[in-house]
Amino acid sequence: MANIKKKKGVIGILTGGGDVPGLNPAIRAVTIRAIREGYQVIGIRHGWAGTIDIIRSKKADNSNSFQILTEEIVNKAGRTGGTFLHSSRTHPGHVSKVNVPEHLQSKYHDEINDLTPEVVKNLDWLGIDYLIPIGGDDTLSYGVRLYKEGIGVVAIPKTMDNDVPGTDYCIGFSTCVTRTIQMTNSLRTSAGSHERILVLEVFGRYAGFTAMLPTMAGAANRCVIPEYKFDVEKLTELLVQDRFRNPSKYSVVLVSEGAMFEGSDMIFQNTEKDAYGHMKLGGIGDLVSNKIKELSPKFNNGRPVNTINQKLGYLVRGGDPDAIDSIVPMAYGNLALDLIMKGVHGRLVVLKNGRYDNVPIDVVTSSKKFVNIDKYYNTDRLRPLYKSFEMQPLFIMTSE
Repeated sequence: MANIKKKKGVIGILTGGGDVPGLNPAIRAVTIRAIREGYQVIGIRHGWAGTIDIIRSKKADNSNSFQILTEEIVNKAGRTGGTFLHSSRTHPGHVSKVNVPEHLQSKYHDEINDLTPEVVKNLDWLGIDYLIPIGGDDTLSYGVRLYKEGIGVVAIPKTMDNDVPGTDYCIGFSTCVTRTIQMTNSLRTSAGSHERILVLEVFGRYAGFTAMLPTMAGAANRCVIPEYKFDVEKLTELLVQDRFRNPSKYSVVLVSEGAMFEGSDMIFQNTEKDAYGHMKLGGIGDLVSNKIKELSPKFNNGRPVNTINQKLGYLVRGGDPDAIDSIVPMAYGNLALDLIMKGVHGRLVVLKNGRYDNVPIDVVTSSKKFVNIDKYYNTDRLRPLYKSFEMQPLFIMTSE
């Protein structure tokens, strides 16, 4: 076992997948409360990669794989965006030969390797009693695997896409929506000055929440989302009409990165897949922009309408968290500690119908979370559909 003095217990915490504002506040909440309750907290670096890189020897330098967290460390980072523990998209159950750590290469040399036995041994060597992974459905799906292997896992949902099943809210979503609205409004000045159609590509691989909420809030005229394959000619007609009705002669559409034309599939940058089998999305905004310009004369008396095409990308996930992504991570971290202090694990902390709660962790792998098209999306008008807000949750379309 590592040379770590065990107190009331040892808690490990890691962040996996993409960075979002709100991760550091969650780490801070867990650490400060845990230390004051008599626990020791180990921050595992680089997501799940840190759990496989550890060399089980007191003489080894494992500083790149984990660190002991203190109040001073987490207070310094707690107000900032990103994750000071760093992140990765490593899947320990599916590690390619080239990514197997050097000290394990003689033991694991298949093209694809399951290093879960090493993860379990490493967590035991660290003396970790409970593990808190913070991530989206990919990161947390491996947390489900570890729970089934006997590890005490309490998970915290994080993703800008807000598509982790079982919860109304995932850390990072509010800041993403806030940034999208702000940046869209900033770009209106250019769109209006040149009387163009503004095409903005936003995150959202399988779920369109990050396009739907800003559009519902008035940031855009239309949005296209992964849950509904759209007719680009119809989209162009609607945007030209929107432009005509606007005194400043411009219109705006938000395009989810996973949106698809009728009769086509998702647009990828290349065919390379990550450890979870996902290819990197990118390019649908460019294609939509080009098609709108090409088709616009049909609806504009034979004259083309120029476009402004911008991919918001990492701008919406960078920087400090907004108010909600400062408060919710604090609550989630304390919820996780509440469970641990009761000896409860195998749970996902959640927000449901405006209340903090927890649900079985296997909800992450047993269901999917998408925009309910019939309930919330007008497929004729390519925009959000809403009839009544009475008794709806804070972010409207997050509960089923």
